[in-house]
Amino acid sequence: MRPRQRDNRIKLAAGSDGIERLEAHLYGQAFSPHRHDTYAIGITLSGVQSFRFRGAQWHCLPGQVHILHPDELHDGGAGTEAGFRYRIAYIDPALVQKALGGQPLPFVANPVIDLAQLADSSGLWDFDAALDDLAQTELVATLADALTAATSSRPTPFRPLALEAVKHVRDVIAARPTVSYTMAELERVAGLDRWTLARQFRAAFGTSPSRFRIQRQLDIARRLLKAGKPAAAAAHEAGFADQSHMSRQFRRAYGLTPAQWASALV
Repeated sequence: MRPRQRDNRIKLAAGSDGIERLEAHLYGQAFSPHRHDTYAIGITLSGVQSFRFRGAQWHCLPGQVHILHPDELHDGGAGTEAGFRYRIAYIDPALVQKALGGQPLPFVANPVIDLAQLADSSGLWDFDAALDDLAQTELVATLADALTAATSSRPTPFRPLALEAVKHVRDVIAARPTVSYTMAELERVAGLDRWTLARQFRAAFGTSPSRFRIQRQLDIARRLLKAGKPAAAAAHEAGFADQSHMSRQFRRAYGLTPAQWASALV
């Protein structure tokens, strides 16, 4: 028999600008298919974590690390009735991009890999330690090197991205995520045509401008829900059409409804 949903526990840990960390103890099929605009890098502490990613079923055992590329559809659940416990960090691709110097984000085709150096020395899993500027810089540099080393194919020659232009678009959206900018407006912001903007934004940050905006709206909604705001009010303040619209986007991004997410927080 599947344990009841309330048995799931999610504990938010100290993070920093661009890095969100949490520890969770979950049972059954914990998450429905979803995607987010960050790298999701987790380490299984106990039990077996099972998830579907790019058409295959994967299992992450205790001590193993999994890496999910931004905007890739996946689910998640326990591989056994005992459930599983893990720590995970959601890393803003813009931080990785700073360490890459304009290269397209590295894509790790095999999501369950050995990242012993990351697990042991980066401080990513030390939830008791604060992530100050120095610690974050060292962590991101280690992560960028590990991601590049873990790519399954040799890097191909690349043309430098118009990084300042797409970063400007990203900053404009992030500053006012409740505003629905038209593509013509973003073209003017970037000084690029829409096709170049769409392609280069994804190459630089791993997702599209529209999905980036939705994730920033969901950031607002989560903060409000955590503070005890009613879902309808949170949806309105985050710029969604209504509560149902927010709930659909919430589930697509996190694999949980807003109510499930809020009730699992400890």
